Parts: sequence; structure tokens; C-alpha cells
Amino acid sequence: MRLAGRSRWLLVAAGAVLVAALVAVFVLVTRGGGGRPSTAALPLRAAGEVALPGDSSRFDYASLDAERGLLFVAHLGASEVIEVDVHAHRVLRTIPGLSQVHGVLVVPALHRVFATATGANRMVALDEDTGTVLGQAPTGDYPDGLAYDPRRGAIWTTNESGGSETVIDAATAAVRGTVALGGEAGNVGYDPASDRMLVDVQGRDDLAVIDPVSLTVQRRVPLPGCDHDHGLALDTVDRLGFVACDGNAALLTVDLNTWQVLGTNPVGSDPDVLAYDPSAHRLYVAAESGTVTVLDLHDRRLTVTGSGQLADGAHVVAVDPGSHHSFYPVPAGADGRPALLEQEPLQ
Repeated sequence: MRLAGRSRWLLVAAGAVLVAALVAVFVLVTRGGGGRPSTAALPLRAAGEVALPGDSSRFDYASLDAERGLLFVAHLGASEVIEVDVHAHRVLRTIPGLSQVHGVLVVPALHRVFATATGANRMVALDEDTGTVLGQAPTGDYPDGLAYDPRRGAIWTTNESGGSETVIDAATAAVRGTVALGGEAGNVGYDPASDRMLVDVQGRDDLAVIDPVSLTVQRRVPLPGCDHDHGLALDTVDRLGFVACDGNAALLTVDLNTWQVLGTNPVGSDPDVLAYDPSAHRLYVAAESGTVTVLDLHDRRLTVTGSGQLADGAHVVAVDPGSHHSFYPVPAGADGRPALLEQEPLQ
């Protein structure tokens, strides 16, 4: 078990040798060198903790309605979604009956939450205010991540082992079509500037660029240096895509104008969920190993600000771009029971 961030800094301050070592590491990180995760402490501190109901089985994705402060957490092992009011620091409700729920996505404009019931190969639409099931749609095999296309009012569901995307009407839950990806699928995102859907095709180590009108793959972007691209986040203002490769603990930055890889950064072992704070220009990478890596964007280039073990099972992250707080559902909090950890930036 590693020491907490503040304790590490106190120990560093106690010894000149350790101070010198830390400076050397900082120089290495800011220059973008090295192929190992940063040993600089996480630039975060605890801001709160909310006890979560149920057992300590696996959590998966989380999605935040930042304006209302409502966080929806997929409790995969319990086949339920947990709704947390992060402003009031309390659980509002649990929504059961979502078989092996993986993905969860709140769309505030629709007052709806969409979840992938992976055990049933279905997408389920929920009322954001009541948790009531509003509709369901069949998907391909092993639905996982989700994205929303606001121009066409469509939900895109990534079918991981099925190697496809199922496109679903967000209002009616009717299936509009399927896009074959030619390999096992990772996460999906919508780029409003190009009006394209982007999908990690982890079975091919490339990024598929899809026309959401014709539902065809228009371009495949090679990802050199990436093994099994799974995680995905977009900076639509700076025209960048961030791709996490869980096979070799690498994070790639892709230029969405030229489709070239601009840089690669090391992150924690087996990176899973990414969350980008556009107002702070900060990316959070949560890994299956429990390591969280924080990267800051300057001049369209990412540098690692800090990386460290947050908690066992801390492979899921959501971020509030208003408060800049980040949230991590974990199997065991301070009292050993499931909890939502809340972190705030040190500066």
C-alpha cells in the first residue's frame, strides 16, 4: 500500500536526496521522456466520500449531469445503476434489473439516462428524474460504451465482442442500424466539428471514423505504438482525440484535423476509463490497477502532471468541469465498504 499524497510530500521535504530525485523525475516528465508512468505525486486531494449501497462487486462506467450534480454509476456486479447527488453527497436511488450493466450515459437535454445491460445484450433508456424504464433496444454481442449524437438524436452502443455499433433512436429506442467495425470494439465518441463518430477498434489497433448518416466507416486511423485501444475521450475545441491502450499502458494523442498521432504518454497499467475536463484542459486516466494518471494540455500537447495509486478498483472516473472535482466509485472506501471517492485539484 502506497502512502497518501500529502505524506509522500512530507517525507520528500525531510531529505535533500529525495528532493533532488523528485526534481529529476519532474524534469523527465515535463520533457515527455521515458516509457514508465510518472512517479510524481497525484495533484489531487480527498474532497469527500459517499457510501454506496450494495456489495463490493465490480463497478463500471459513470456519467455526470454536471448542472444538476447527478452522477449515475453502473454497478456491474449488482446489475443496477446508482444515482448520487454529488452536491448533497448522498445516494438518491438505485435502479435494479439491468443485467451486468456496463455503460451508462446521462443526456441532460433529454432528461434521460442510457445504460447497456450487457448480460441481456440490450440498451435500456431510463427517466433521469425517476429511474423509470422508458424503453429498450436489442444490441450486438456484449454492449459496453455509449455515445450520443445530438444532431440526429441517436445513441451509439459499442458491442465489444460483437465488433459493431448499434445505432438507436434516443426518443423511441428503435434500432436505426448497425455498423460493422471489422474487429473487437472499444469506446465510441461524437465529434461535432467533423460530424463524425469515432470508435476504438481494439481488435485492429486503429480508430474508425464513421459517417453517422450513411453508417459507413469512412476512414481508419492507424495507431502506431498502441496495443488494444479501448479508452477514448475527445477535446472537440482543440480538435484532439485521446486514446488509451490497455495492452501496453500507453495514451495516444490524435490530431482530429490531420488524423496523425501527435504524442504518446505512459499511464497506469491496464488503463480503462478516461475523463476530460475541457475548462481546465486536464485529462484523467483511471486504470484497472487502481492507478490514476493526470495529464495537462498545453499547446495541443499532453504532459503527465502526476500519477499514483488512488484505490484498488479505481478504474472508473467522471469529472465535473465546473468544480474540477473528479469522482471514482470503488469497492472499498475508508470503512472497507463500497464508496464514491471525490477528489479536488491541489491548485
